[in-house]
Amino acid sequence: MNPYVLTVFLLSLGLGTTLTFASSHWLLAWMGLEINTLAIIPLMAQHHHPRSIEATTKYFLIQATAAATILFASTTNAWLLGEWNITQLTHPVAATMAMMALALKVGLAPMHLWLPEVLQGLDLTTGLILSTWQKLAPFALIIQVAHSVDPTILITLGVLSTLIGGWGGLNQTQLRKILAYSSIAHLGWMIIIVKFAPQLTMLTLSTYIIMTSTAFLTFKMTATTKINTLALSWSKNPILATTTTLVLLSLAGLPPLTGFMPKWLILQELANQGLPLIATLVALSALLSLYFYLRLCYSMTLTISPNTNNALTPWRLPSSQPTLPLAIFSTMTLMLLPITPATLMLFS
Repeated sequence: MNPYVLTVFLLSLGLGTTLTFASSHWLLAWMGLEINTLAIIPLMAQHHHPRSIEATTKYFLIQATAAATILFASTTNAWLLGEWNITQLTHPVAATMAMMALALKVGLAPMHLWLPEVLQGLDLTTGLILSTWQKLAPFALIIQVAHSVDPTILITLGVLSTLIGGWGGLNQTQLRKILAYSSIAHLGWMIIIVKFAPQLTMLTLSTYIIMTSTAFLTFKMTATTKINTLALSWSKNPILATTTTLVLLSLAGLPPLTGFMPKWLILQELANQGLPLIATLVALSALLSLYFYLRLCYSMTLTISPNTNNALTPWRLPSSQPTLPLAIFSTMTLMLLPITPATLMLFS
């Protein structure tokens, strides 16, 4: 893609998200979401492969449906109450409709079926943008709308997402689909607490973006898209294979890694809100996710691929990929847990 055209699309992505962040009127927020969607569509379809075109078409239809529903919900609220302000979406029908549309936009269960299929059809760089940056604008609206939505709906969405995100990833062999189900599970943790402690939702979203960016950058560095090719990672780059194992365990939420921080705080808050059964259920669902992360760790560190690699020996060729972003994100993924109080103060 032409660098100037790519720059325009990336700046449009930033503009759309910033517009949604800065707006208090539903029409401006909707415009920001639409700019976001239209900017990423050419990036998704740039390889002209049937799979990427199919993924782009699915993504466009889903996002258009969600945006239309958001516009309909906000118009309904303005019609009934005469209020266009995002924080004044107080009519229960309009609030529920808007929350369902935003859940469809980010891929919360049971509106999640598009996410693994779309992510599987993309290259790792565009998949990284879809899994991280494209979540920011909808979550800015979710946090503002959540106070008007029945907490039962939010808890149901959260529990379903954590369970389906765990179960869905168990039988997968494609890394992008596994990361998609991982995304669904993490979104469940974010949405389940948004009514009670929105600062924990922002903290969880931030740590999720850091950890997922590390995973995508690592797989891009090793040019890996399937589980069985992970077995070649150790012979290519032992240090990277070691850190990737720890990154995957951080995504699973094991202490003393960064991924334990949001899960720990969310379970504590759910218990304080008098929801010990919900807290127990989502904690058990984390074990489902842990299983498929451990599969990846096993493939990377404890197996050696029986296939002969007929290509040029990759560890003798200089890599042209930048390593600084991966180093920074890896360090943050592995070592942020000790500064949990400071991180929590940052979002409070």
